[in-house]
Amino acid sequence: MRSRHNPEAILRRLEWTVLRRLDGLLQGDHRTLFRGFGLDLADLREYQFHDDVRLIDWNVTARLQEPYVREYHEDRDITAWFLVDTSASIEFGSQEVDKRTVALDFVGVLARLLTRRGNRVGCITYNVGLDRTIPPRSGRAHVLQILDVLGQPPTQREGRPTDLGEFLRSAHQIMRRRSLVFVISDFISTPGWDGPLSLLAKRHELLAVRLFDPLEMALPDLGLVAVQDAETGEQLIIDTHDRAFRERFAAAAQRRESELRGAFERAGVDVLELSTDDDLLDVLLRFADLRKNRSQLAANGRLPTHLTGNR
Repeated sequence: MRSRHNPEAILRRLEWTVLRRLDGLLQGDHRTLFRGFGLDLADLREYQFHDDVRLIDWNVTARLQEPYVREYHEDRDITAWFLVDTSASIEFGSQEVDKRTVALDFVGVLARLLTRRGNRVGCITYNVGLDRTIPPRSGRAHVLQILDVLGQPPTQREGRPTDLGEFLRSAHQIMRRRSLVFVISDFISTPGWDGPLSLLAKRHELLAVRLFDPLEMALPDLGLVAVQDAETGEQLIIDTHDRAFRERFAAAAQRRESELRGAFERAGVDVLELSTDDDLLDVLLRFADLRKNRSQLAANGRLPTHLTGNR
């Protein structure tokens, strides 16, 4: 596993391997990764080809019988929040990198990308309850502070499952000002989090970042394997040599995928999927392309509600 105990080394690695190349490929336009937003309504105008359908003013559209979109004064300074699930399940990784390390790299890249342009970033962590809140600030030293918190060994709190709904409701009370919000989790949680996620998306520009490991989708034939639920501590011996068991596992994983997609669609949010075996730069560039092409897809009646950067 990559070291998570040296924030300076982590950030230097990300600046060299991801940020430098990302800046060049996006030609410095960090807003390509997310649409601009503002607090103040500037004007209304008729809908045009390639406009983002999320900006349609439905009341005016209904009154005039023609689609109209809102235009905003775009904020020069962005406040961004990283809502990071640090519960026990994100410690899992079947190869060199675990889900927590993927989350750490994602936060490091986006936080530094934003703060280099004077924007402020904050962080709220969850581990069976609200854990830490780091108020928004700018600067490289502040990013290092966030990475230091995220890289610390997790507190062991077995016996209680993750409740993302509780986390999102608590975060909603903290983030009063309209912000750019990244919710980073594997979304292994008790049901019901899609409602609070939708509520956050109504106030903020929100991106859900879903972490996963390929082994969570399908089991290889490894014979008898001892497994433990990271959050409840329950232990089981499973026979992965049993083909019927592997097929049942894959079917259950597929059902969970369908349930997750349904929850994201109900919440009405975009999703970036990050696997432990993904190249972060490649995923971010693919996602940027999807965001740029979203309006064209909408105009052709094929607007995706589940945007992914790697599938």
